[in-house]
Amino acid sequence: MSTESRWKWAAPALGGLMAVVIGLAIVGMPGQAQQQGEWTNINGDNQSHRYSTVDQINASNFNNLKVAWEWRGEVPGMEIGEINGRGLPIYADGMLVTTSGPRRTVVAMDPATGKTVWAFQEPLTPRHEYSMRSNHGKGVTYTKINGKGVVIIVTPGFFAHLLDIKTGKPIEGWGGAVPVEGFPKSGSIDLLKDLIADWEPWTSAKLPYDAAKGLPLTLGYVTNSSPPIVVNDVLVVGNSAEQGYNQTRIENVPGDILAYDLKTGKFMWKFHVLPRPGEFGHDTWENDAWKRTGDISSWAPISTDPALGLVYVPTNGPTMDHWGGFRPGNNLFGTSVIALDVKTGKRVWHHQQVHHDIWNYDVPTSPIVMDVMQNGKRVPGLFSVTKQAWVYSYNRQTGAPLWPMPERPAPQSKVPGEKLPATQPYVTKPAPFDLQGRTEAHVIDYTPEIKKIALERAKEYGLLAPLFVAPTHRGNAEGAGPANTCPGGNGGANITGPPASDPTAGVLFITSYSGCSPVLLAPAKERDNPRMTGETVADWAVIRGAGGPPARKPIANDPLAGIPDLFKGPLGRITAIDMNTGEHMWMVPHGDMDAKAQEEFRNNPLLKGMNIDTNWGRRGQAALAASATLLFASGQTADGRPALFGIDKKTGKRVGSVPATRLGVYGLMTYMHQGKQYVVMPISGGYTAMALP
Repeated sequence: MSTESRWKWAAPALGGLMAVVIGLAIVGMPGQAQQQGEWTNINGDNQSHRYSTVDQINASNFNNLKVAWEWRGEVPGMEIGEINGRGLPIYADGMLVTTSGPRRTVVAMDPATGKTVWAFQEPLTPRHEYSMRSNHGKGVTYTKINGKGVVIIVTPGFFAHLLDIKTGKPIEGWGGAVPVEGFPKSGSIDLLKDLIADWEPWTSAKLPYDAAKGLPLTLGYVTNSSPPIVVNDVLVVGNSAEQGYNQTRIENVPGDILAYDLKTGKFMWKFHVLPRPGEFGHDTWENDAWKRTGDISSWAPISTDPALGLVYVPTNGPTMDHWGGFRPGNNLFGTSVIALDVKTGKRVWHHQQVHHDIWNYDVPTSPIVMDVMQNGKRVPGLFSVTKQAWVYSYNRQTGAPLWPMPERPAPQSKVPGEKLPATQPYVTKPAPFDLQGRTEAHVIDYTPEIKKIALERAKEYGLLAPLFVAPTHRGNAEGAGPANTCPGGNGGANITGPPASDPTAGVLFITSYSGCSPVLLAPAKERDNPRMTGETVADWAVIRGAGGPPARKPIANDPLAGIPDLFKGPLGRITAIDMNTGEHMWMVPHGDMDAKAQEEFRNNPLLKGMNIDTNWGRRGQAALAASATLLFASGQTADGRPALFGIDKKTGKRVGSVPATRLGVYGLMTYMHQGKQYVVMPISGGYTAMALP
């Protein structure tokens, strides 16, 4: 058995069993901040619960909600730029703070009116201008230093700034002064300088370091999309890289994890996500690929357990999403969850969810730190919700799976030069929360005739495929079209709809999309962009905007007219899973399918006289948050209008629906300010807040 295919865990050094017991009792419940109506992290808290104990809004009054305020990027005297709605505010110390636009501008708003209080904007640098994640900033980190409330922003250029939460001014005496014109005189860190300080491609290049220009694109590029996180007076910083589905070149910088002393900003440690010689996992990189390639960034937010002193890092795959022939091996720590000791940066345990990832199956959501009860005992759980439509469940102290995750045979590749692992880990429990692959069992079967027609078409279009089907390439001997990867790169679950939870009950609420991605490779030189990172053009790269299933000609008098898909719905859904047992509680559509489409569905002649549910929901994921009383979800009603829904957490029944001005995206947050509870929806162009009159 190879090193990478074994489970690896080690108990962290704690001060005896009592510390463990106390720790489990603490992290199983919402934090003190949430008990006070605060929302101190974009995920609600550092355990990524997306849950609040506030209970003012409930089933009896939900339909009375009204728009309390809206924010549309209004900052007097400052250009914010286009806002894509990927971020969420935090609420702490009576302030609402977020980031906005491609400049990653930090904005504080009045929680009662939404009016801008202050704003901070980093000067532009060449490092920022290349960032393909510039407008994907998800928010800021809140903490206290010597009793003073502060927020921390990591920018597209990969700088960190520490700001007073009340004024937005940089904190004096923290970090240092970045030698770039216009930067603050104190309160900043050049993260890139620390990231590449011991990286061999940079050190051997013997180039002078320029803080404004950063790393030459021929070597690689690193940026940021998620806020850092603070645990036990340590600031832990993740990063992101060039999108792997756009890459055509093999070189890049590894997205190593950085840590700093919270009180001083002094560098503490770095964890190599791409293991170097002598480090654990180095043997999972063949062909000396570790010397030149990279990524493996932690672009999704990190979670923590302060009692255990651990941070839980979700990672992206290595450079290039759909071609890995230049990097044979399982490629640790790509597409993994890694538990690190926050004081030392040492790996305590890890699990690689996908070996040698060529499916764009990066870990897209924060691992959820939540205690559960199993066989009458409290268990410290960690739950990772993924694009593959699985929840990977771990004992967060040891890394041991809560239910078996055996290695099973996986499809192999026919692309010249690609060598895939013989097996992949499979989750046995909970059951998948959405369709995996496309099989005969997934084909619609309202009647035998409908199933027969749908199955014939699925075969004709080449849509039937297992999970982990290997990408195909132009020139396959059998003339195959694109591989039908299901779920595709958008999930299943994805960052566009992070899960919520109820840690008091041990329940996860997951929004997912039943989508597939046609993947066809062609010679990378055909779509190589000279402005890409790296120098060496790969043999193969995915064709963007080309390929797809065989063209489907309109069918006269189509017997399946009106039926939304050849495979079973809903197309978008919300699923509740009891993580104490691993059993599904309920599943409902995400929003309402268009009324006209439902009518056409219902009027199909082959369905005449049948009573079927025609609401298959909406494509994509919902925005979610949970409170003591309800699950909140964004969506559209059957008339196409955007709405905020209130959902009973135990049954999935919708208890209320109120109209919104625009469709909510990414996530929701809720807070209590001056005796009033607000629910905030990020929308394309800003935020909408709702409250009771």
